[in-house]
Amino acid sequence: MYRIPTLISKKRDGNELNALEIQFLIDSVVQKTIEECQIGALLMAIYMKGMTVAETSSLTRAITYSGETFHWPQDWNGSVVDKHSTGGVGDKVSLPLAPALAACGMKVPMISGRGLGHTGGTLDKLESIPGFCTTFSGDEIKRLLSEVGCCIVGQTKDIVPADKVLYSRRDVTGTVESWPLISSSIVSKKAAESLTALVLDTKFGKGAFMKTEAEARQLASIMVEASNSVGVKTAALLTRMDSPVGWAVGNSLEVIEAVQCLHGNGPADLRELVLQLGGHLLLLAEKVSSAKEGADMIACKLHDGSALQTFQQMCIAQGVSEEVAKELCEQNFTKVFRKSQHTTQLISPETGKQKIKAPHY
Repeated sequence: MYRIPTLISKKRDGNELNALEIQFLIDSVVQKTIEECQIGALLMAIYMKGMTVAETSSLTRAITYSGETFHWPQDWNGSVVDKHSTGGVGDKVSLPLAPALAACGMKVPMISGRGLGHTGGTLDKLESIPGFCTTFSGDEIKRLLSEVGCCIVGQTKDIVPADKVLYSRRDVTGTVESWPLISSSIVSKKAAESLTALVLDTKFGKGAFMKTEAEARQLASIMVEASNSVGVKTAALLTRMDSPVGWAVGNSLEVIEAVQCLHGNGPADLRELVLQLGGHLLLLAEKVSSAKEGADMIACKLHDGSALQTFQQMCIAQGVSEEVAKELCEQNFTKVFRKSQHTTQLISPETGKQKIKAPHY
């Protein structure tokens, strides 16, 4: 029998935990036999001393199977995909990407999170749409995928319950920026979805957790290895976060920008991220022969209105009234979102033109 204080001390001293020890710790979190202060101490020990690749893979597997995992119909084999971003400012890519992939015939069970640290959460953005619900059971998620092809929901109580505990504690213990904790949290949720393929948008720069490309590359490598170790074909793209994605920051404002993207418009950097991430996912799922062909397919779905139609169907299926969903997708935004009661006008000190650089990937 293991003792929790002994294992915390072992990691605090920089020693490697084996798979059985990590499994015991995660079981203790789920069974609530570990004290809150011990969870905080464990997270800080991992934050300070890090984890080996083997430890991270063991932690990912333990969290993945801490609850139920999804089992999909046989005819969905090879078509269940998802994407995850390590977080940034103004990152609303999931909103247009999920319906665009569904319009390509994929199944996208996107289990997303809320804001963490300085980054905005996908669920928070979507819940700014009146009536949008993000809480569904496993059976309801299967129904959404059958009817629409995609959904964007929060964790159910039965899926990776250990991560739900650890995720919330990281934000209040100063341990958000831990590579093993980031990796295991992201990958475990995706592995529990029983995915065919996963693409990771690993961000670096001023507005990201990873400040340099080298750091992002190392984190991406850790996540890809952990994801592949649990049977999910995974690729990672390194993308800059020196400025917000698009032009808008704020929940409802980002929904508006996502809808503009679904109309084939919107900021160029947002559109490019959607195309590149979608293209690589379609390649991983062996639906196309190149990432460029996949990106072209995604672009087609944005331009022909099928991605927008799927987004509207997803909104209705997740609780939005047909009237509100219609007004939103017809870009009648003032009928959906209330205007801010307080505004501040920022005036440029001089007149001129500023060349906007193309996004770097």
